[in-house]
Amino acid sequence: MNLLMQTAAKAVSQGNNFPLAFTLVYVVGFIAAVTIGSIAWYNSKRPAGWESKERPDFVPKIESEETPGVGEPKS
Repeated sequence: MNLLMQTAAKAVSQGNNFPLAFTLVYVVGFIAAVTIGSIAWYNSKRPAGWESKERPDFVPKIESEETPGVGEPKS
């Protein structure tokens, strides 16, 4: 236990060695993942109980093809 307390005291006295850039990457990545996941969830089939709910205005409507990648290219 004494060893843990000495190690913690030494770490505190040395300051924070974790760069701010890494923290910002994690925070921005988390926000992007939540945003993209929310848009994907709203554009998917509605779960049970949500069939009659309106799509929020801030979520874009994405039209899906019947058979994506199959057939002649559209030009």
